[in-house]
Amino acid sequence: MSKKIRVGVIFGGRSGEHEVSIRSARAIIEAINPKRFDVVPIAISKEGKWLPPSQSAQLLPEQLRNLLAARSTEDGGDIALLGDPSHKGLISLKGSSTVAEKLDVVFPALHGTFGEDGTLQGLLEMADVPYVGCGVLASACGMDKVTMKSLFVQAGLPICKHIWFLRSQWQSNPEKIVRRIKGEIGLPCFVKPANLGSSVGVSRAKDKKSLSEAIDLAAQYDRKIIVEEEIVAREIECAVLGNDEPQASLPGEYVIYEESARFLDYTEKYANTGHVNFVVPAPLSKALTYKIQRMAIQAFQAIDGSGLARVDFFLDRKSGALIINELNTMPGLTDVSGYPKMWEVSGLSFGKLLESLIQLAFDRHREKAETKTTI
Repeated sequence: MSKKIRVGVIFGGRSGEHEVSIRSARAIIEAINPKRFDVVPIAISKEGKWLPPSQSAQLLPEQLRNLLAARSTEDGGDIALLGDPSHKGLISLKGSSTVAEKLDVVFPALHGTFGEDGTLQGLLEMADVPYVGCGVLASACGMDKVTMKSLFVQAGLPICKHIWFLRSQWQSNPEKIVRRIKGEIGLPCFVKPANLGSSVGVSRAKDKKSLSEAIDLAAQYDRKIIVEEEIVAREIECAVLGNDEPQASLPGEYVIYEESARFLDYTEKYANTGHVNFVVPAPLSKALTYKIQRMAIQAFQAIDGSGLARVDFFLDRKSGALIINELNTMPGLTDVSGYPKMWEVSGLSFGKLLESLIQLAFDRHREKAETKTTI
């Protein structure tokens, strides 16, 4: 009987998407094959404290705890993951710095800052531990909407009209920023933190008052704010999976039923209000489906993606133009998330999808190990 693979599932984190991350971790642990994998839960608090597996497990439903790796020792002390490749696991900070949990691979089920933005990926690279998802560069570029859009333009992909500015610029001269937005973008428009996901901090502004309120809100979550034109469009998504030769799923579509849900904010995505439904496969022609899949892969390659990503599109209702909105390098994997649903309809169950992602992590780690680091 082959030895089980120990998967460290990291969740929570210092991010506005903390709760979404916990939901993703729950879904992963519930769907992962217990015959092949032992899950080591690793929660990070909102303050950034790494919790030992025993405490981390308490954040998960009781029915999932029997799917976790058995605790062989008391792990109540502080733990850390060090950027030292000789350890390859969690280190106990209580007494002697011994390896408390050996990890074969890490699944960073973190969304937003300090998890999806390249920071954790850099630590895992230093520690020489295989991990699921995009590397440092792709994660950082995929998190920053401004940089991401610049790479899309360089790759010849169509994007919406937008501008960006810093929080300090807004605080020092708000009237100048408002005039610029009105002149270059117009109203209504969408205001977003440049480095966040799950629609946290995103607002639709229709006049000067709501525009100022929207910028103030976005500025709470990031030092960089992006403002985009409003496009009356269908909202299409496509899931990408792979490393050097990525594949794209059948696209899905968010269908909004109520006027009160003018855009997919955090509540509409995760609270099951009934105003929005995710339809997959999206009702599109074969030609348009293929175009979306091709552009999704192009966007993935434009940021040097690996593992997984979800690419979001606007399909303009008036002109029929297809526009890339953004790419998410660690899409939600909750029970209501589009990424696993799109692969399910494309013929890959959630459990098999997780196995593929873990295998891709090992493949990428092995490929990177072939690169010389000494002369």
